[in-house]
Amino acid sequence: MTREMLKDIPIEELIDQAQKGDEAAHNFLLKTYQPFIAKTVSEVCKRYIDPERDDEFSIGLSAFNEAIRMYSPDRGSSFLTFSSLIVKRKVIDYIRYQNKYPVTISFDESYDEEKMENPTEVEAVKSKYQLEQEAWYRRQEILEFQNKLAMYKLSLQDLVEVSPKHRDARDSAVRIARMIRDDKMLSEYVEKKKKLPIKELAKKVDVSKKTLERNRKFILAIFIILGGDYVFLNDYLKGVGQ
Repeated sequence: MTREMLKDIPIEELIDQAQKGDEAAHNFLLKTYQPFIAKTVSEVCKRYIDPERDDEFSIGLSAFNEAIRMYSPDRGSSFLTFSSLIVKRKVIDYIRYQNKYPVTISFDESYDEEKMENPTEVEAVKSKYQLEQEAWYRRQEILEFQNKLAMYKLSLQDLVEVSPKHRDARDSAVRIARMIRDDKMLSEYVEKKKKLPIKELAKKVDVSKKTLERNRKFILAIFIILGGDYVFLNDYLKGVGQ
């Protein structure tokens, strides 16, 4: 299959083909997404990354290749979000190693399956690695969410204090956040102004201005989650405010 033909195939489908042994799809992904890899590595290193000279790029490319092998759409995240986390983690591990800090050992390096005759032992190691990975992803997701909240002059402590106590109130707030996210004009207003258009919202929802103001911070937080690729945070919203 030619490069031009591959360009028209959705990325998730290319991942599936690569995982099934399609070298053309695999090589296309590695080549096409090098700018994405360099940008992701640059976010960690806080400087321009030269793919030809910087070792960190090679680490990122290797991590991206690992992400291709490990990715599953069942996790609920897009491939680019998933691969971004993998790349960042591997680059951080590399930097720590270079600075003589303890490093996180990758799954491929942490055990030799051929030396483990007990299948239960193999599964235990795999399970432990999976749990460690997910714990790391959760921490990264929370950090990214905190940074986004700060842009709206909000904090996690704010959410603890203002989160509606009753289920009906939470469902209502989530529905309002979904409605704002689905309305292009309202969504653009909130993203630009970093606040809710209370008067406009009061005309569109069966909730008083007083209630909107009381739940303002919570609605904004849900709005942020709905607009981002927050795998674990979005899990909490499944079936809520539908």
